[in-house]
Amino acid sequence: MSQTHPNTMHGGQILANALVRQGVELAFGVPGESFLPLLDGLVDHQDRLKFITCRQEGGAAYMAEAYAKLTGKPGVVMVTRGPGAANALIGVHTAYQDSTPMVVLIGQVGTDMVEREAFQEMDYRKVYSECAKWVGSIDRTDRIDEFVSHAFHLAQSGRKGPVVLALPEDVLFKDAQERITPAAQIITTGLDQTLFANAMQDFAKAKRPMVIAGGGSWTKTACHALSAWANREQIPVATSFRSQDLLDNLDPCFAGDLGIAANPALVKRVQEADILLVIGERLGEMTMAGYTVLTVPKTQMPLIHVLPSPDELGRVYYADYPISASPQAFCEALSSITMGSQYERGSMQAAHDAYLAFSKPTTIPGPVQLSEIVSALQSHLPRNAILTNGAGNFAAFLHRFYPYGGFKSQLAPANGSMGYGLPAAIAAKIVDPKRVAVAFCGDGDFMMNCQELATAMRYQAKPIVIIVNNGMYGTIRMHQEREYKARVSGTELTNPNFIDFAKSFSMPAYRIEKTEEFASAIQAGLKSPEGAIIEIVIDPEAISPSKRLSELGR
Repeated sequence: MSQTHPNTMHGGQILANALVRQGVELAFGVPGESFLPLLDGLVDHQDRLKFITCRQEGGAAYMAEAYAKLTGKPGVVMVTRGPGAANALIGVHTAYQDSTPMVVLIGQVGTDMVEREAFQEMDYRKVYSECAKWVGSIDRTDRIDEFVSHAFHLAQSGRKGPVVLALPEDVLFKDAQERITPAAQIITTGLDQTLFANAMQDFAKAKRPMVIAGGGSWTKTACHALSAWANREQIPVATSFRSQDLLDNLDPCFAGDLGIAANPALVKRVQEADILLVIGERLGEMTMAGYTVLTVPKTQMPLIHVLPSPDELGRVYYADYPISASPQAFCEALSSITMGSQYERGSMQAAHDAYLAFSKPTTIPGPVQLSEIVSALQSHLPRNAILTNGAGNFAAFLHRFYPYGGFKSQLAPANGSMGYGLPAAIAAKIVDPKRVAVAFCGDGDFMMNCQELATAMRYQAKPIVIIVNNGMYGTIRMHQEREYKARVSGTELTNPNFIDFAKSFSMPAYRIEKTEEFASAIQAGLKSPEGAIIEIVIDPEAISPSKRLSELGR
């Protein structure tokens, strides 16, 4: 009689063991029958790996992405085949454009049914080809460890991003011997010292140098190194779209962010720089305002472009000094760089003063002044509070008027994805229950993933949720009014009673119809162990911090 090898177990157990060895402590997902053996394998690791049961795969993928941003570790999401995979796609796309490490585990039909369009079958290589670094299918049980190792290495190397692994059902059920593999090693490109020296020699000669920081792959150490050098040398630093938390926004070197409707003074400062140092940021469409801030492909000034992956260098902008290095390696090397005597030393202070002036509240129609409320948030929240948001015109108020407190105080999707704010805030409370997490949402944005309040209730991870309610899809309505004045179609919304909705999840709720009502509501929310929902009703005319709805149009 043959004997079973002591390391023999079913594929789900092998996979669960491999995840634990990769250091996975939290995984998010919605259970499905297509990966039952993996769920079974997780039973043996309940003290080390917690599976967060979510209510929809899109919310689960957002949570995994937010977890990765906060911790620097790959976010892990587990979803079932077909519909589950389709729902999760939105979070995978977010991770891809935000350069966030993620490992996506998706159930799949058995290998004996592939290419028959079996129940819920999808070709994941085709589905995810545009938004994943790699899509693999583990078609042999004895290769599970190999594929997991590859996935975790790839997700964390170069330009970080999502990796997708399909899990054929029969492979998970089969027995095989475990092939124990250590945790992935994070592989980074070393700094070319000669190229660095030449680039920074030119930078030190400049009269009007400028730095732009952004993208993924940053560490707290790198952020501190950049801030220390910039303050010592009096260099202004701007951040890219939704990367405002790379610096404390009250840091004297912070010049503002190049996002939607950026400060015109900042844009002018960037365009008039006589050399530009860009660290970690691809210089994408939103940061470059439709690629109009800098000329394509050759910028109007010498460009030093630092990115963790050489594949991204020269993709849109030609760099005079293309440097492949992590932000940490590059920023640590900056300490040796000293500016020349011709540098205009008052530039940093002038840039920061311009940021502060642009951040002063503006007046909008109606009894609720949203910019005043957002600006006042800094007096209510601790500096390490985490603020999250999805997409919509409401977010412009947050980005412009709230000074973020530094590293990992902002969770926002660079791909402009609606519905991100609430799941991200829930993930933040799961990761660090003691930190204040505030989800800043529009009414349309909130309703995209409002069901995840059930996840918050289950895991006692309830954030403060601020809902800016103007009864419409504001961003689309704004564009609609610009292009087809007074011809409204498809952008008006009918909302539930948000107060009653909050109470159904045992959360206190407050409706704000005047500016002065907000202070007591946010204070009550901060004291509540159940979090809170604060609905702010604003005039539909207040379409942006500086425009009225009726003013738009040709």
